Amino acid sequence: MKILKLIICILFGVMFINAGLDKFFHYNPVPPLTETQMKIYAAFGEIGWLLPLVGTVEVIGGLLFIFPKTRALGAIIIFPVLTGIVIHNVYRDPSATGICISGILFLINIWILIDNKEKYKNLVG
Repeated sequence: MKILKLIICILFGVMFINAGLDKFFHYNPVPPLTETQMKIYAAFGEIGWLLPLVGTVEVIGGLLFIFPKTRALGAIIIFPVLTGIVIHNVYRDPSATGICISGILFLINIWILIDNKEKYKNLVG
């Protein structure tokens, strides 16, 4: 089980590192966008600091998620970004693939948060 958990966490971390780096270097191809998606991305472009911030959080959170000693912190850092991704995929870009992938990643993040709940007790009282 430890090996499976390690493999899942490495893949999870690498996915977020890749997504974060793509926000800086734009190396992944962009599929055709709907009119609503183009409006959303235009709004993100107007807020010049938002995508670099999200990219930085994704890279840092992904790196922390890979290593067992820092995984609990990585799970907390990634959680708000992943929540936004899930909400976006459900309400703004409802595709079966996007909802499925973001849902699986969300469940992995929740699993790691629950698995490390002892480390968070001092944070919540």
